[in-house]
Amino acid sequence: MILVTGGAGHIGNVLVRDLVAKGERVRVLALPGEDVSALDGLDVEIVRGNILNMAQLREAMTGVRLVFHLASYVALTADQYALMHKVNVEGTGNVISLCKELGVERLVYTSSIHAFERVPEGVVVNETLKFDTENPDGLYDRTKAEATLLVLDAVKEGLDAVVVCPTGVVGPYDYKLSELGEMIITWMKKRASVSTDGAYDFVDVRDVSVGHILAAEKGVSGEVYILGGERLTIKALRAMVQAASSIKTRAINIPAKLALLVAPIAEFFYKILKKRPKFTTYSIKTLLSNSHICYKKAIKELGYQPRKLKETIKDTVEWLKVNKSKVHHGLRMTSVKPTA
Repeated sequence: MILVTGGAGHIGNVLVRDLVAKGERVRVLALPGEDVSALDGLDVEIVRGNILNMAQLREAMTGVRLVFHLASYVALTADQYALMHKVNVEGTGNVISLCKELGVERLVYTSSIHAFERVPEGVVVNETLKFDTENPDGLYDRTKAEATLLVLDAVKEGLDAVVVCPTGVVGPYDYKLSELGEMIITWMKKRASVSTDGAYDFVDVRDVSVGHILAAEKGVSGEVYILGGERLTIKALRAMVQAASSIKTRAINIPAKLALLVAPIAEFFYKILKKRPKFTTYSIKTLLSNSHICYKKAIKELGYQPRKLKETIKDTVEWLKVNKSKVHHGLRMTSVKPTA
């Protein structure tokens, strides 16, 4: 039996699909009340529970040989940091503790490219960089760095675990609409839409899923593997989406420096409206950061081979057209109340 925490999310539901296709018995841990329609039609066992509740987590992990721990919480504002820290760090600690207690054979932890220290242009981002628990640019980044270090420390104590760090994930099966998914839908409409400066490394969610499975099968315990794709500017990404949509509309380009000034005001009003901001201070800083990312280690040691992003965008646009009635717009926030 394989357990996937966060299995109803974007990476999670694609990973579950791939595991089921391989003939694996899969159990998904989902929050009470969480929408799991992304898993409709799949032969999986769904257990309702919270990684902050040890009794519920123990039930989900009993009889499991392999755990993919993807569950995390992304807070858009600083006032949610305490909850985010609790879920991302303490929750991961709970998973580690029960892996040891229940004799789980291997843990694959989904960290993030943002958990690494931010380095200036000219320095390649790879697995030799340290995980930065004091990152000044992102509270989420700090929690993922801290949780990653918990996993790596547990390896030193005998746990068999591997860490994967995806870059900017995009692709089909985006039922709960990631920030990138929201932006792609905006660019698909026959009207002027916003673009900005900057670039990042984007990767197909299906390749990230395969990377997780390869890490479970071939990864060396205690090692970290970046799962990257292709570096593109936002302007090029928008053009790619519009080409796949067979449309061409005017781009309203907002310079990144101006966007940085406007972002805090936009975040404030979107918070009142309970909607996801089109851009945040964090996302703009990310697009302006060093995104020259190397994933040769995953290629060499795991056999990881991501596809071209042009194929990803074409498939994503087609999937969104067919499944527009099934995706959920707005904030992907689920109440995660700590329980004993």
